[in-house]
Amino acid sequence: MSKIKASHILVKKRSEADRLLKEIQSGADFIELAKNHSLCSSGKKGGSLGFFTRGKMVKEFEKTAFSLAKGELSDVVKTEFGYHIIKRTG
Repeated sequence: MSKIKASHILVKKRSEADRLLKEIQSGADFIELAKNHSLCSSGKKGGSLGFFTRGKMVKEFEKTAFSLAKGELSDVVKTEFGYHIIKRTG
C-alpha cells in the first residue's frame, strides 16, 4: 500500500495520552478530543493528516500508521514530538 489516510492526537505527556486513549476506547469522540487536546495544528481538523505516503512521517509514527487496518486505533506511540494516538481513516 503506497498511501494511507490517518488522524492523530499529539500530547506531551504519556499520562495524558493514556487517559485520552481510554476515553476513546470508552466511546468518546476522537475528533472532539483531537480538537480540544492535540498540540498539532491538525487538531483544528479533528486530527486529520489527510493522505500520506511512506517517508513523509517520522519512523515510529509511520510504522504504526501503516500497520493499522482502516478504522483501527493505535496504542500510544512515542516520537520526538511527543505521544500520539493514531487512527487510520482510509
